[in-house]
Amino acid sequence: MKNNLKYLFIIMALVFLNGTVWACPACEKNQPKITQGITHGAGPQSNWDWVIIGVITLITVLTLIYSIKFLVKPGEKNKNHIKQSILNH
Repeated sequence: MKNNLKYLFIIMALVFLNGTVWACPACEKNQPKITQGITHGAGPQSNWDWVIIGVITLITVLTLIYSIKFLVKPGEKNKNHIKQSILNH
């Protein structure tokens, strides 16, 4: 199980460090300082856009945390449960 987690973290690091996901120079100039070099497009236009970005980020992070939590340590102890079949591979 520990080897699988090590490989998962390596794959995630490679995906996030991929240079093709960064913004192009033209889009970088149009972005506010906090998002320069990260995203494409014009960027947030008002304070409401920042609120929306914050809420979406919070939902995404919580979903990721709970997904990993329940995959690694499922509450079901039944050997026939679908989560157990995933963990045993």
